[in-house]
Order: sequence, then structure tokens, then C-alpha cells
Amino acid sequence: MTSDNLITAGMTGLEEVAHDILSLRTLFVNVVFIGEPGSRNWILVDSGMAGFTDHIVRIAAERFQGPPSAIILTHGHFDHVGTVIELEQFWGVPVFAHSLELPYLTGFKDYPPADPSVGGGLMARLSFAYPNEAINLDDRIFSLPENHTVPGMPGWRWIHTPGHTPGHVSLFREEDRFLIAGDAIISVKQESLWSVLLQDEQMHGPPAYFTTDWDEAHRSVHVIRNLEPRVVVTGHGHSLTGDFLRDSLEQLDMNFEQNAVPEHGKYVD
Repeated sequence: MTSDNLITAGMTGLEEVAHDILSLRTLFVNVVFIGEPGSRNWILVDSGMAGFTDHIVRIAAERFQGPPSAIILTHGHFDHVGTVIELEQFWGVPVFAHSLELPYLTGFKDYPPADPSVGGGLMARLSFAYPNEAINLDDRIFSLPENHTVPGMPGWRWIHTPGHTPGHVSLFREEDRFLIAGDAIISVKQESLWSVLLQDEQMHGPPAYFTTDWDEAHRSVHVIRNLEPRVVVTGHGHSLTGDFLRDSLEQLDMNFEQNAVPEHGKYVD
């Protein structure tokens, strides 16, 4: 077994959300493959935790013919970019993110440190140890197009959903109202280790320990709610659909201060 195989043993899960959407859980964060099986035209959204490169490459080779057209990053936190440098080097493809994320992806600026004081469980208390340092993709990272199209994937558009990070984006397909939300909303209580292990299906705001602008985070939830998505794949947890998605998104938006914003913390006003 390679080191990647040893790391990933028992730490991954696949969810076929639609015929052209495959979600891969890498430990506790999702990577999304968009494209028809057998196609040469596909993209990867986020790159998951470090140590899962071989696993992602193997799934891609089994599902598609050739490398992706692009890698799209919803944002640059460590658990979403853990393999992106290795994947970019292996596939030789461009990486795209919002322009406001580029300082964190080109080595110029570190994210604010996590806040373990927000409460909610062991994952939050351990967050002091989570990396917040910038990575450096150098000249291999590009700004997403200003016209909100998604490179390599017609029919999709990117939507600025800041709050968790300044340049956080979500991806939306109008045709079937399919949303890839990143961490703007998530479907598991990420602060709680127990909830993460059980993958409890609940609607939540962004992971509290890394969210620095709660007003913007609420506005992003409101934007997502107004899109009226029918299916949502989030950065953490299982996909959400149907009445549960609609009702829980409405409740999150209407009661954001009570249900999402921590009672205390260094980034709480």
C-alpha cells in the first residue's frame, strides 16, 4: 500500500448525487466530480484533505477519459486544498478561485487563525491546531471569469457567497437547480466530532471556528435560499434535497443569529 492508500483506508465515502455528480468524502470534507461518466469534459470542485491524492486520481481514472478541464476551489481553507498542488502537477490543468481568495492561494496572506472558543464540540475545540497558512499555487491559479461562467463546465455559474472566507463561491446549475455550496452552508454540525462521525443530516451555517464575517455569511445564506435549489451538495455532510432542504434552508435564513452564530468568539460582534 502507498502512504495515500494507508491514510484513506476507511476514511472515504462516495455519494452518487446525480448521473453527472459524484461526491467523495475525504475524512470529513467533500470533493465533487462534475461530468458525465466516460466523458473527457469534467471538472473537480475542491481537493479535500491532504493524503487523498492517489484516491482522487484513481476515481477520476475509473470514471472519466483523461484529466479534468479545470479544478475549481470554493475557497482555500486547508481541508479544501489539501491535494490541489499535487493534483495540478499530476494533471497539468488550471486551478480557478475567486479573486479575493488568490492571496491565500499564492502565498501572500494567511487566513485568520481558527477560533476554538466558539463551542459546539471537540472539532471546534481542536481547531487551534488546524492549519491557516497560505499555500502557493503561483502562476497555476487564476481568477474565475467576471461573467460568472465556470471554466470547463457549460450550464454552471459561480456565485459569490462570502462570510466563511472573503472569496468563497458556490456553483449553481439553473437547469435542474443544483447547487454546490462549499462551506456557505453545510449538512452536518461540523463543530461536533460525534456529528461528523455519524454524518448526521442537518442544515447548518458555515463551520463556526473558521468563519470570520457572520453578517456576510448570513447574506450568503439568504442568496442561496433565494436560488431555490432542489439539490445541494455541501462541503461537509451528505447532499440535501426536497422539502427538507427547502424548509431547513428557510429556517436557517430566518433564524440565522440564533442557530448559526456562536454566542461568543473572537469573530463574533
